[in-house]
Amino acid sequence: MEKAAEIQVSIEQMEIMPDHVHLFVKAGPGAAPHWVVQQLKGYTSRHLRSEFPQLRSKLPTLWTRSYYCESVGHISEKAVRRYIADQKGQ
Repeated sequence: MEKAAEIQVSIEQMEIMPDHVHLFVKAGPGAAPHWVVQQLKGYTSRHLRSEFPQLRSKLPTLWTRSYYCESVGHISEKAVRRYIADQKGQ
């Protein structure tokens, strides 16, 4: 993803669900999680609304302000990857 490269983060894993997205992102210690989320949400919103103009009139915003963030350490990278992969089957 070009925005990820621009802000110097790596999207390691992604699962797109009907009403949300799961991302496993690797970022340097200077990249605050809230800033990474804000950058990715803003970028995808602009591009999706540009590609699908009907989204502009049907939704006040594409993404909500909420998100869940967890750093690897409290749980293992393997557990995070398994959780994201398992979401597709639900």
